[in-house]
Amino acid sequence: MQSFKDTDKKYVAATYARFDIEIVAGKGSLLYGADGREYIDLNSGIAVNTLGAADEEWIAAATAQMRKIQHTSNLFYSQPCARLARTLAERTGASRAFFSNSGAEANECAVKCARLWAEKNKGAEYCNIITLKNSFHGRTLATLAATGQEVFHQKFAPLPAGFLYAEAGDAAGLAALAEGHKCAAVMLEFVQGEGGVVPLGKDYVQQVADLCRKYDLLLIADEVQTGNGRTGTLYAFEQYGVVPDILTTAKGLAGGLPLGATLFFGKTADVLGAGDHGSTFGGNPVCCAAALSVLGKIDEKLLCGVRRKSEAIRASLCGAAGIRGVSGLGLMLGIETEAPAAAVIENCMKRGVLPIRAKNKVRLLPALNIPDELLEKAAEIIKISAKEALK
Repeated sequence: MQSFKDTDKKYVAATYARFDIEIVAGKGSLLYGADGREYIDLNSGIAVNTLGAADEEWIAAATAQMRKIQHTSNLFYSQPCARLARTLAERTGASRAFFSNSGAEANECAVKCARLWAEKNKGAEYCNIITLKNSFHGRTLATLAATGQEVFHQKFAPLPAGFLYAEAGDAAGLAALAEGHKCAAVMLEFVQGEGGVVPLGKDYVQQVADLCRKYDLLLIADEVQTGNGRTGTLYAFEQYGVVPDILTTAKGLAGGLPLGATLFFGKTADVLGAGDHGSTFGGNPVCCAAALSVLGKIDEKLLCGVRRKSEAIRASLCGAAGIRGVSGLGLMLGIETEAPAAAVIENCMKRGVLPIRAKNKVRLLPALNIPDELLEKAAEIIKISAKEALK
């Protein structure tokens, strides 16, 4: 099969440090390279292909909608959009949804809503958003500013103002920021994915929720990566005993098509009005039909499987030579290795397994329905690769 690596290098903006693998096809949790090699997919497009590659029911749902109409303006009503909003509301307790195309866009919408809510209820000067150090919220200018990692801020100054950063786990420090500044909201990830797959402590999250009530701040849950069954519940907030005022999600929502959603709970339900926000492609009927197919398959049986597989891979990896530990929730896992993560990943790829990296960890984000035998085979290859990287 003809390779397009040279074409890519010549014509595509060089913003990605690509692995030397060209993926041309896939089925389930198996991917196929232009060179004919077969790979076990442990990244699912960075938590996007929720049901793996080319799920038949997902394809049928999307193509059925394509045959009706592929796009219509948000100036008109659309059944797939309305059905998806209702489904998300019924399954999360949210009141309304705004649809966009990505996680960064969903987070931008959340920031706009929080500031407008604060303007209406507290005053326009209450515009600051508190986020956490080591967080990641996107690559647009505003979401870069929200991201609590200086490495992402470099090169792009000046970034938009109005973001403050607290240490994860330090409730007193967050309270001091809320006391000393005029704030609208706190935004956090329950598992800091790009920060190294680091889950927040449940007690800390509940303390943050208490502080939000004390200081009249909105709680924004960035579930772009943790959502849609990834952590073993439909959304991770269910495991933390809190209910956000705004929730953002994307990545795996439409199973491989671009779709983001910002969900509004309770007091934020009616903040945004006509003209306050918009998106040309947000709520696209094909993407919404695909998302309905994905959500239809994320039932308790699948979620139970996610939790069981998480426990199984932890048990297999923990204590193995070259592996220091495993962090994360569900099938959002980070493996701390004694050798550099990049070396372990390179060894895995040579043996036909495709994990990715998050800071100094080997990151696993497989399809939620990855077969047990493939996950077991991949775990054995990871152990071999981690041990070999020590030499």
